[in-house]
Amino acid sequence: MADHRRPRRRGQGELEVQVLSALREADGPATAGWVQERLGGDLAYTTVVTILTRLLAKGVVTRERAGRSFAWTPVSDQAGLAAHKMRRLLDGESDREAVLASFVTSLEPDDERLLRDLLEQAKDEGEV
Repeated sequence: MADHRRPRRRGQGELEVQVLSALREADGPATAGWVQERLGGDLAYTTVVTILTRLLAKGVVTRERAGRSFAWTPVSDQAGLAAHKMRRLLDGESDREAVLASFVTSLEPDDERLLRDLLEQAKDEGEV
C-alpha cells in the first residue's frame, strides 16, 4: 500500500536555522537558489527567499545585488544568533528585572560564574 502522508512541516525557526547553516557553509555570499539546492531542493525557491527576507529583517543576514537576484551573507555565528534571540525575547518582556533575575537564578554555578566574569571583563573594558 502506498504511503500518501504529507512530509512533516518544519517550523519557521527550524527553517531559519537550516538556511543560516547553509549560508555558513558557503565560501562567500550565496544566492537563494544555492541555498535551496544545498538544503536538498525539497523547499520551494519562494520559501527560501521568504526565510532569507525574514532573516534580513531580523538583522541576521545581509544581501547584495547579484545580477537580477541577491547574494546573501550571514552576519553572525551560532553564538551571535543565540544572543540575538535572547535579546529579542528580553526586549519583548515588560518586567526585564524579573526575567533577568529568573534567568540568573536558573543558571548552573559554573555558568553563573562565567556570566559574572564576562560582566566584570566588559566593565573593565568600559562596555558596561
